[in-house]
Amino acid sequence: MSWQMRGVGLVLRVTRKPRMATVGRARKRLAEPKADPSPPKRFRDRHDVHEAEVGGFRVYYVEPERVPASTVVYLHGGTYLSEIAPQHWALVSAAVDAGCRVVVPLYGLAPDHTCDDAYAFLVGLCRDLAADPGALGRPWQSRPSPESHQDVPVGAGGGLVLAGDSAGGGLALGLAQVLRDEGVGVARLVLVAPWVDATLTNPDIDRVDDPWLSTPGAREVARVWMGGGDLRDPRVSPLLGRLDGLPPMTVWIGTRDSLHPDTLLLVERCREVGTPVTLHEVPGAVHVHPLTPTPEGRTGTREVVAALVGSR
Repeated sequence: MSWQMRGVGLVLRVTRKPRMATVGRARKRLAEPKADPSPPKRFRDRHDVHEAEVGGFRVYYVEPERVPASTVVYLHGGTYLSEIAPQHWALVSAAVDAGCRVVVPLYGLAPDHTCDDAYAFLVGLCRDLAADPGALGRPWQSRPSPESHQDVPVGAGGGLVLAGDSAGGGLALGLAQVLRDEGVGVARLVLVAPWVDATLTNPDIDRVDDPWLSTPGAREVARVWMGGGDLRDPRVSPLLGRLDGLPPMTVWIGTRDSLHPDTLLLVERCREVGTPVTLHEVPGAVHVHPLTPTPEGRTGTREVVAALVGSR
């Protein structure tokens, strides 16, 4: 473990972990106003960014400078509570630089929206992207686009990729299960520290020295995002759903992450049913380590981007 990773762990333990340590603190966070999810100015200055409204939710389409290697639907983390953050945009930026077209849907968050809202929006969006390549261009038909981007099918260079981190990673896995059942093709899954079981009842979780995540608060937010429904619902706990027939997936997880035990269980169950899965397990790394300013984070970012492009 690098000294930078140790330092990140210390900062998180002091500044982040207490904020969700109890149900009461989680409810207080639910009542707080949301941050601005818009791409930072530096991001907009560097990339070809188009904004649209789909089903009442905002969607950002970010185009690479060349013909896309793949089309990635990226679902950000944040405990179904927080908006997309600068660290997420940095990962999106790296993927676009590598040649990916990235679609960033801002799905509904608790407490104003529920799991039902998010799935209705995302399933429709992915169905349209997979069925009609032209749907990508329609939101900005009135704006000029690079000629090389015209009429490029979604399947070019590797097809539709679902990616996400933390809660967004669990959402990507749950979405892949729904799309599989509807016959919508997904080429692969790229999951960074995915939250795959909202119940957080795995006894091995208590043995993890996680400096960031607190299970009482996370579980309460998931309950609110589910509209009070059963946390064993595969849409929020896809580990408990069917894992067969899914596209190949690549997963990153650190050993100082409370989601580490369930991630290992996900990998085990996928292999049991024949779903191809590649695991990147990093000793001593904290939650969503590829997003951290550490040597482990920089390595993780390169690996994630390579998986998004389809080169590994």
